[in-house]
Amino acid sequence: MSVDAKLETGKGSRTLVSKLGETLRQAISTGQFPPGSRLPSEAQLTEAHGVSRTVVREAIATLRADRLVEARQGAGVFVLEPSATTQPAMLSLSNVDLARVSSMIELLELRTAVEVEAAGLAALRRSPAQEEVILERHYAVHACLEASQPTSEADFALHLAIAEATNNPRFREFLTMIGHNLIPRAALRPDDSETDQTAYIKLLDEEHNAIVAAISDGDEEAAREAMRRHLRGSQLRYRTLLREVRESVR
Repeated sequence: MSVDAKLETGKGSRTLVSKLGETLRQAISTGQFPPGSRLPSEAQLTEAHGVSRTVVREAIATLRADRLVEARQGAGVFVLEPSATTQPAMLSLSNVDLARVSSMIELLELRTAVEVEAAGLAALRRSPAQEEVILERHYAVHACLEASQPTSEADFALHLAIAEATNNPRFREFLTMIGHNLIPRAALRPDDSETDQTAYIKLLDEEHNAIVAAISDGDEEAAREAMRRHLRGSQLRYRTLLREVRESVR
C-alpha cells in the first residue's frame, strides 16, 4: 500500500493510529522513505490519509518509540539509519552464563530494581500513543500464548514499550543492553507436564494483564506492585528450578 494512498476503512479492531503507523512502517521498510529522508508534514499526512492531526502525531510517536524516526526541531521528522534503531551497549554484563540458573536469577533481581520503577513512571507519564503500543504488545503476547507459539520476542517488545512509556530513554537503553536475555524461559521445561505448562502460561498472562491494566488506569502504585509480583514470581520459579538442579546432582 502506498504511503500516499488513503487508509482503507475496514471493520477490524485496529485504530486509525495503528493503521497509519503500520502504513508508515511498511513505507520505511520497503525503502519508500530511505534512511535520512524526511517524512511528509503533518498537513500532508492528514490530507493523504484522511485523518486528524492528532492521529498523525500519535502514529509518529509510535515510530519514534521504536527508534524508526526522530523529530528535529524546525526541520521535520526524519527516518533513522537501521543501525540507529538499536542502542549501543554502553555497559556490559560480564560473567552472565545463560546456561546457569543462578545467572538468570541475578538478572531477574537486577530487572526488578529497574522495571518496578519503570512501571510506575509509565503509569504516570505514558501518552495515549504509548498506552496504545503497550496494549498492542500485550495482545501480541496473549496471541502467542493462545497459539502455543514462542513468546520471547513479543514479551520483550512489551517490556520495551513499558520502558519507553517512562519517557526516560535510559530505561529503554538498559533493557536493550540486556537484550533478549531479559525474557528467560528455562523455568518452562520440555519435560513439564501439559497441566504445568498450561498453568504457567495462564499465570504469565494474568501477571502481564495486571501490569498493563494498572498502567492504563494511571495507577502508579498498582503498576509497581504488579510488576514486582511478576518479577518476584519469576525469581521464585527459577529458585525452585535451582533447588531441583542441585538435588539432582547430589
